[in-house]
Amino acid sequence: MGVAMETNYNEEDKYYRAKKKVENIKGFYGNLVSYILVNIFLIGINLYTSPDHLWFYWPLMWWGLGVVFHGMKVFEVFPAFGKDWEEKKIKEFMEKERDSKNKWQ
Repeated sequence: MGVAMETNYNEEDKYYRAKKKVENIKGFYGNLVSYILVNIFLIGINLYTSPDHLWFYWPLMWWGLGVVFHGMKVFEVFPAFGKDWEEKKIKEFMEKERDSKNKWQ
Protein backbone atom coordinates (compact mmCIF):
# COMPACT_ATOMS: atom_id res chain seq x y z
CA MET A 1 0.00 0.00 0.00
CA GLY A 2 2.84 2.38 0.80
CA VAL A 3 4.38 1.90 -2.64
CA ALA A 4 1.08 2.63 -4.40
CA MET A 5 0.68 5.85 -2.42
CA GLU A 6 4.25 6.85 -3.21
CA THR A 7 3.69 6.19 -6.92
CA ASN A 8 0.47 8.21 -6.80
CA TYR A 9 2.28 11.05 -5.07
CA ASN A 10 5.02 10.95 -7.69
CA GLU A 11 2.43 11.14 -10.47
CA GLU A 12 0.77 14.09 -8.75
CA ASP A 13 4.16 15.69 -8.30
CA LYS A 14 4.99 15.13 -11.99
CA TYR A 15 1.63 16.63 -12.99
CA TYR A 16 2.20 19.67 -10.77
CA ARG A 17 5.69 20.22 -12.22
CA ALA A 18 4.44 19.86 -15.80
CA LYS A 19 1.56 22.27 -15.10
CA LYS A 20 3.94 24.78 -13.52
CA LYS A 21 6.27 24.53 -16.52
CA VAL A 22 3.36 25.18 -18.92
CA GLU A 23 2.33 28.21 -16.83
CA ASN A 24 5.90 29.51 -16.97
CA ILE A 25 6.01 29.07 -20.76
CA LYS A 26 2.66 30.88 -21.11
CA GLY A 27 4.03 33.69 -18.95
CA PHE A 28 7.09 33.98 -21.15
CA TYR A 29 5.03 34.15 -24.34
CA GLY A 30 2.77 36.77 -22.73
CA ASN A 31 5.84 38.81 -21.87
CA LEU A 32 7.20 38.39 -25.42
CA VAL A 33 3.92 39.48 -27.07
CA SER A 34 3.69 42.51 -24.74
CA TYR A 35 7.31 43.38 -25.53
CA ILE A 36 6.67 43.29 -29.28
CA LEU A 37 3.38 45.21 -29.22
CA VAL A 38 4.47 47.89 -26.75
CA ASN A 39 7.76 48.46 -28.54
CA ILE A 40 6.06 48.78 -31.94
CA PHE A 41 3.83 51.41 -30.32
CA LEU A 42 6.84 53.20 -28.76
CA ILE A 43 8.74 53.19 -32.06
CA GLY A 44 5.68 54.71 -33.75
CA ILE A 45 5.35 57.41 -31.09
CA ASN A 46 9.08 58.20 -31.26
CA LEU A 47 9.18 58.43 -35.06
CA TYR A 48 5.98 60.49 -35.16
CA THR A 49 6.74 62.97 -32.38
CA SER A 50 10.52 63.38 -32.51
CA PRO A 51 12.16 61.65 -35.48
CA ASP A 52 15.32 63.72 -34.98
CA HIS A 53 15.78 62.38 -31.43
CA LEU A 54 15.53 58.60 -31.31
CA TRP A 55 14.96 57.12 -27.86
CA PHE A 56 12.87 54.00 -28.62
CA TYR A 57 15.93 51.75 -28.59
CA TRP A 58 16.40 52.16 -24.81
CA PRO A 59 13.22 50.33 -23.74
CA LEU A 60 13.70 47.99 -26.71
CA MET A 61 17.17 47.07 -25.47
CA TRP A 62 16.59 46.84 -21.70
CA TRP A 63 13.21 45.14 -21.82
CA GLY A 64 14.60 42.88 -24.56
CA LEU A 65 17.41 41.84 -22.25
CA GLY A 66 14.81 40.98 -19.62
CA VAL A 67 12.83 38.93 -22.16
CA VAL A 68 16.00 37.03 -23.13
CA PHE A 69 16.80 36.17 -19.49
CA HIS A 70 13.18 35.22 -18.86
CA GLY A 71 13.30 32.85 -21.85
CA MET A 72 16.61 31.38 -20.72
CA LYS A 73 15.13 30.63 -17.31
CA VAL A 74 11.85 29.21 -18.64
CA PHE A 75 13.49 27.02 -21.27
CA GLU A 76 16.34 26.05 -18.91
CA VAL A 77 19.18 27.17 -21.15
CA PHE A 78 21.45 26.87 -18.12
CA PRO A 79 20.04 23.77 -16.40
CA ALA A 80 22.69 23.96 -13.68
CA PHE A 81 20.60 26.74 -12.14
CA GLY A 82 17.18 25.25 -12.95
CA LYS A 83 14.58 23.71 -10.66
CA ASP A 84 16.59 20.54 -10.04
CA TRP A 85 19.51 22.63 -8.83
CA GLU A 86 17.21 24.63 -6.53
CA GLU A 87 15.67 21.49 -5.05
CA LYS A 88 19.08 19.88 -4.57
CA LYS A 89 20.34 22.98 -2.72
CA ILE A 90 17.21 23.15 -0.55
CA LYS A 91 17.64 19.49 0.47
CA GLU A 92 21.32 20.09 1.13
CA PHE A 93 20.58 23.04 3.44
CA MET A 94 17.81 21.12 5.21
CA GLU A 95 20.18 18.20 5.85
CA LYS A 96 22.86 20.55 7.20
CA GLU A 97 20.30 22.16 9.51
CA ARG A 98 19.10 18.74 10.73
CA ASP A 99 22.66 17.50 11.29
CA SER A 100 23.54 20.69 13.13
CA LYS A 101 20.53 20.33 15.47
CA ASN A 102 21.30 16.63 16.08
CA LYS A 103 24.91 17.45 16.89
CA TRP A 104 23.92 19.72 19.80
CA GLN A 105 21.13 17.61 21.28
